[in-house]
Amino acid sequence: MAIIKSVRGFTPEIGENCYLADNAAVIGDVVMGRDCSIWFGAVLRGDVNSIRIGNGVNIQDGSVLHTLYQKSTIEIGDNVSVGHNVTIHGAAVKDNALIGMGSTLLDHVVVGEGAIVAAGAVVTSGTVIGPGELWAGVPAKFLKKVDPEQSRELNQRIARQYLMYASWYKEEND
Repeated sequence: MAIIKSVRGFTPEIGENCYLADNAAVIGDVVMGRDCSIWFGAVLRGDVNSIRIGNGVNIQDGSVLHTLYQKSTIEIGDNVSVGHNVTIHGAAVKDNALIGMGSTLLDHVVVGEGAIVAAGAVVTSGTVIGPGELWAGVPAKFLKKVDPEQSRELNQRIARQYLMYASWYKEEND
């Protein structure tokens, strides 16, 4: 069973039809929408500030979400995919964005709607990634615009796939 822990008077709120892997940790001031999945070894640490997650979001294995005390929060929109081993520290990710495996988003980063952060990218503090932009590298830099319709479809498809994967685990445990 996932670790769901209250801290400082905040108890995580988990939406309908969400899947939390056995060793996922959701702590403190975390509010999650419906149809989300939090995978093995993921940590959502809302102990020092808030984490808000929309609908249809998947936070994949080994990812860590955290904030700065009294200085940054995390806001993730709908149908966002956060790849394996991602670190998000006090950033905002808009609807239908894709955060690639092993990437890092530092405090006060904004990832626009339908944007893509490539695998392994490090997005430095205060960077604003526009809607439908692809960024990559260390430090991350703008590469090109992506078709917003294709990006939205891609991320909604990934979100549906992760809902399907989550259903496999739910069926096994019913």
